[in-house]
Amino acid sequence: MRHPRPAPATGTGDRVTLHEVFFDVVFVLTVTQLADALETHLTWAGFGSSALILGLLWYLYTGYAWLNNHLPPRQTTTKLLLFAGMAGFLLTAVALPDALTNSGALFAVGYLIVVAVHLTLFLHSDARCGALRLAPYNLGAALLVLAAAAFTGPAVPALWAAAIFTQSVLPYLLPRLSWTGVPDAFHLCPGHFVERHSLLVIVALGESVIAIGLGVPGEQLTAATAAAIVLALAIPVALWWTYFTDTQPATAALAASAPAARTRMAARTYVFPHFLLLLGVISTVAGLHAAVARPGKPATTGAALALGGGVALYLVGMAAVRRALRLPIPLSRPTATLAALATVAIGVALPATVQIVTTIAILVLMLVTDARRPTRPGNDDRPLVDAEQT
Repeated sequence: MRHPRPAPATGTGDRVTLHEVFFDVVFVLTVTQLADALETHLTWAGFGSSALILGLLWYLYTGYAWLNNHLPPRQTTTKLLLFAGMAGFLLTAVALPDALTNSGALFAVGYLIVVAVHLTLFLHSDARCGALRLAPYNLGAALLVLAAAAFTGPAVPALWAAAIFTQSVLPYLLPRLSWTGVPDAFHLCPGHFVERHSLLVIVALGESVIAIGLGVPGEQLTAATAAAIVLALAIPVALWWTYFTDTQPATAALAASAPAARTRMAARTYVFPHFLLLLGVISTVAGLHAAVARPGKPATTGAALALGGGVALYLVGMAAVRRALRLPIPLSRPTATLAALATVAIGVALPATVQIVTTIAILVLMLVTDARRPTRPGNDDRPLVDAEQT
C-alpha cells in the first residue's frame, strides 16, 4: 500500500487527485452546517459553539492533508479507506448543529471512524514512525469525544475542549513523547500541500454561494432581494481573490525551505491560520444570508457583526498565513480588517444592502492597492528570511 509522494525541491510535486477533491467536498458540508447553525443562533454562544466544533474537526482535516501528501490515493485499498474517512466526516456533519446536545453519539461515532481510518492509512505510509507517535493523541481525543456523548450540559463542551487540547497542544508540551520532537517524522511536498488547501478554500467559498442562493424562500424573491443576492456574490469572490493572490508565494516559500523547517512552517501556516479563515467564511455566510433575507431593513446586531466580523476574521487569518510564511503584510490588509469591522455600525443603522456594498468597496480597494504595490527588493512576496533559519 505504500506509495510515497516525492517532495522535490522545486515545490511542484504531484497534483491533488480527484479522490482528494471529493473528500474536500464532503468535509465542506461541515462549513455549510455550521453557517446554518450560526445564523439560527447569532449570539456569542452560537459563535463559540461553531468555533469549538470546527476546531475539533479542522485538526483532523489537516491530518488527512498530511496523510495524502505522504500516501496519495492511487491503490484501490487506499481509495476505499479514504471513502470510509469521508463517511466518518459525513456523519459528523449530519450530526450538526446538535452535536453538543442531542446528536452527540452520532458525532462521536463519525469522529472515531475518521480517526481510525486516518491512523490506519498513516501506518501504511512512509511516515509510520511519526504515525505511531501521533496515535495516542488522536485516539485520546476521540475517546474524550465519545465520553462527551454520555453527558449533557457544561461537561460536553469541556470534554470537547479537552479533546482539542489533547490533539493540538499537548504534543508540543511533550515533544519527547510525540512527533513534534522528531524533525523528520513527516516530509512535505509543497506544491501538493498548497494546492490541497487552496482547493478546500475555493470549495468552501463555492458552498457559501450556494447557501446564500438556496436560503431565500421563493415568496421573498423580490427585485431588492435579487439585487442583494448578486451583490452578496462579490464578497466570496473578493475573499477568493485575496486567498489565491498568495498561493504562488506560499508554494515558493515552502519550497525554498529545508525539509525540517518546511514541516514546521507548513504547520504554522495551515493549521491555526486556516482555522481562522474557515471560521471567517462561516461567520460571513451567516451574516450575508441574514442580510439577503432582509435587504431593505437594518440588520440585527448579530447579523451585522457576523458579516463585518467574519470578513475581518478572514483577513486576520490571511495575515497570519503571510506571517507564518515570512512574507510581508501590506498595510492595506490591517486597514481593510479594521474597516470591515467598522461596517457593523452601518449594518445596524442603514439597510443591510448598504453594509454589503460598503464591504465590497473595502475589499476591492484593498485588492487594487495590493496589485499596485511596487515589486522592489524588500517589498515583494519572497520570504523575508531563509526559512531554514526559523
